Amino acid sequence: MYRMRHIWNEMRASFWFLPYLILTLAIVLAFALTHLDENALEEWMKNYPRLFGASGAGARAMLSTIAGSMISVVGIVFSMTLVALALASSQYSSRVLRTFMRSRVTQASIGIFAGIFVYCIIVLRGVHGQDDTVFVPVLAVSVAMVLAVVGVAVLIVFIHHIALSIQASTILAHIAAETIAAIESIYPVPDDNALTGESAAAAAAAATVARACWIPVLAPRSGYMQSIDHEALLRIACESRLMVRVERAVGQFVLEGTPVFSISGAAAAGWDGACALHKTISVSAYRTVEQDPAFGVRQLVDVALKALSPGVNDSTTAAMCLDYLGAVIASMARRAIPSPYRHAGGALKIVAVSPDFAGMLAEAFDQIRRSAGGNVAVILRMIATIETLGSLAVDGRRHHDLLAQLDYIAELCARTVPAPHDSALLAERLGPVRRALAAGCARHSERAPTPLRCEA
Repeated sequence: MYRMRHIWNEMRASFWFLPYLILTLAIVLAFALTHLDENALEEWMKNYPRLFGASGAGARAMLSTIAGSMISVVGIVFSMTLVALALASSQYSSRVLRTFMRSRVTQASIGIFAGIFVYCIIVLRGVHGQDDTVFVPVLAVSVAMVLAVVGVAVLIVFIHHIALSIQASTILAHIAAETIAAIESIYPVPDDNALTGESAAAAAAAATVARACWIPVLAPRSGYMQSIDHEALLRIACESRLMVRVERAVGQFVLEGTPVFSISGAAAAGWDGACALHKTISVSAYRTVEQDPAFGVRQLVDVALKALSPGVNDSTTAAMCLDYLGAVIASMARRAIPSPYRHAGGALKIVAVSPDFAGMLAEAFDQIRRSAGGNVAVILRMIATIETLGSLAVDGRRHHDLLAQLDYIAELCARTVPAPHDSALLAERLGPVRRALAAGCARHSERAPTPLRCEA
């Protein structure tokens, strides 16, 4: 199931899968309608001569015109897509290109135009004979005319989609939505009543890990860790009576010949199941968001850094990136982060690399803060984002992490904002936020009222 899900995600992110699927449907439709013409349309042609009547020369001319037009449109669509990809890569970041490649509108448009072309070619081949013995698959020709109209409508939709897709707000919204969906999938518990980092069970598990003798399992190839099948990993650990420690987190680069797992237990020495462990991970040349929400954060940060570069100097886009980063981190602030220790039958079996809230905050804000020196507008937006996250965080330790980020921003202001007016404005904004975060632990120790939501 995990392998099929991974293959499906790979196909969804490719340009070829949906166009090939539509192309196959067009071929099947062309053969089916041509065969139907040969067997079941004589009576229809007699009853509706104006609708189904067509000469062989007229049918060939119309099919040739539609086919030639559609293959020309395919070239235009490819050209527009490549231009959009080049603009997005140069203006924002090359890491946002997967957002364009996953676009259903682009994939469907390419498939529809190519499908209409192939359909017309096949139906054109079905028009055979000369003079009085000519056979015209009139229903298939009529459908080709309808498909030509559909193709024109799809071209208009595609142009509208391309015009929207290269806008910064659209790109950032898509990245944020994909990242939030990944966070909700990885951390499905919407409350944080059971953080286990300092619990007695976690302390006992950590002591067990420290005492164990670990044997490394080396990576078969280099690349980025895209995903881990935790269910299969737990099953292998239980069946082999092993304790397995994951040495690399999803999203980290794995170097061939370095440890990617470590195993411990009575059966660890001489165990020959390294290949089974390798099958539980996916290592590729690039990162994906499905199990790696930090990559979605990385894309938003890259766009902000490009906007803050001296050659671009686009504070508005940087501020928009901070807004969407706030939305992403907010989805994590309201969710429980599971313990890295996985047990089965009362025994510790898996030691995973578990991300934490502080690490995600650092990924989101550190590089932007370092590039935003002296930019009062961006600094104010960072403070506002942290204030909003503080109102949503469900644990005092997360308020502590937010306070640390606020202190870093205060140090940046003191170092890079010399104007007295700007310094006073920032200090006035920092004070209330710092006091609210400092009181966060006490506020969340009490039972907060349940917020009202619209369930429609």
